[in-house]
Amino acid sequence: MIKKVKKTPSLETTDRIIREARPDDAKDFLSYLKTVGGESDNLTFGVEGVAMEVELEAHHLEEMMLSPNSLQLLALEDDKIIGSLTFIAGKRERIAHAGEMAISVLQEHWGQGVGSALIVAFLTWIGSAGTGIRKVNLLVREDNERAINLYKRYGFVNEGRRSRMFLLDGQFVHGIHMGLEIDGGTT
Repeated sequence: MIKKVKKTPSLETTDRIIREARPDDAKDFLSYLKTVGGESDNLTFGVEGVAMEVELEAHHLEEMMLSPNSLQLLALEDDKIIGSLTFIAGKRERIAHAGEMAISVLQEHWGQGVGSALIVAFLTWIGSAGTGIRKVNLLVREDNERAINLYKRYGFVNEGRRSRMFLLDGQFVHGIHMGLEIDGGTT
């Protein structure tokens, strides 16, 4: 049985805030996703974003807030979303200890520590919120060295390769499965 936990990760620096997304962020979050999707081929979507209505996204963000083992974080600067981290864990008891993580950051903020701040807030949430999370998985393009190095700094390891992860301009791009064992448990 998964117990409900209170989760309000927040991290403030001089000009940036990392906090959990709320339903009233839906419109701005969808706009952010369109922008970030148009800036990079590293995401599963492009400039079209995630093609979701604001009301449905607000409902999704509310469900994320209520979930004991999933989290949607936003990085904000001057009240503008500049980055996000999504973590969705399994719903069934046997897989509720593990989930998938994804990060995106507006291109103008690459290399400024936004991704690191999101990961720190996320790992703090895992460690303090009683989530029961023991495994974090992610998928990254094998040619995205900046992201791979970021994940390695926080202990993620290469767990395998996914061939033909993306098809971009007629060319296949492969991916790398990376994972982080939270407690260093057994395999």
